[in-house]
Amino acid sequence: MNKYFLLIFISIFSLSFAQAQEYSFGIKGGANYSMTGEIDGSTSGGAGFFDGIVEGKPKVGFHAGVFFELNFGKFFVRPEVIYNSMEMEFEFPLQNSAYSVEKLSIPLLFGYNIWGPVDVYAGPAYQNIMNANIEGTQPINQTIIVQNTPLAIQAGAKVSLGRFELGLRYDRSMASQETQGLDFDNGQYGINLTEYDDLRVNQFLVSLSFKIGDSESNTGRRRGRGCYF
Repeated sequence: MNKYFLLIFISIFSLSFAQAQEYSFGIKGGANYSMTGEIDGSTSGGAGFFDGIVEGKPKVGFHAGVFFELNFGKFFVRPEVIYNSMEMEFEFPLQNSAYSVEKLSIPLLFGYNIWGPVDVYAGPAYQNIMNANIEGTQPINQTIIVQNTPLAIQAGAKVSLGRFELGLRYDRSMASQETQGLDFDNGQYGINLTEYDDLRVNQFLVSLSFKIGDSESNTGRRRGRGCYF
């Protein structure tokens, strides 16, 4: 599936580049607000063990990457490569446990200019989980199966402000809901055997993009055609 997606991605990009009227490229970065499922301690059993449910609380993470946009009048195609650092937290009886996920995302977005500086877009994204761990699991650094497919869907809007763009999007995993058994250090966290009820991580992203160059010359300072420096 990974190879097919990348092949389709390259094919669409190559065809779009050949047909594009204008293009631009640049860098981007911003904050993520990530959401996940809950941990159920009812499988611990026995007196003295916590058997309640603890919901994953969103925390703010960050992302950074690059983009390349191809324009066809009011329509555009925008491939990106983004590194995401996502954080969530579980408030266990004795102390909190941080849940950290790092992933590389390659979205292929299809957009439309609805009015002036305002664009909307949506598209698929290939996502590779680089690292995922929850504090307090036994064995230490137990592998967390975040998703059973590398595919996600993204949708959002952006506003152009000269060389800058301000964007908001929702990133949702296409994985099915899965559970995973986890064993925590009861002495430190006050919870023992559990089931993680929904391993998927979805997020909202607020981004600031900077356009480094484009297909048109700029009247300001530049080193070459289409570059803003």
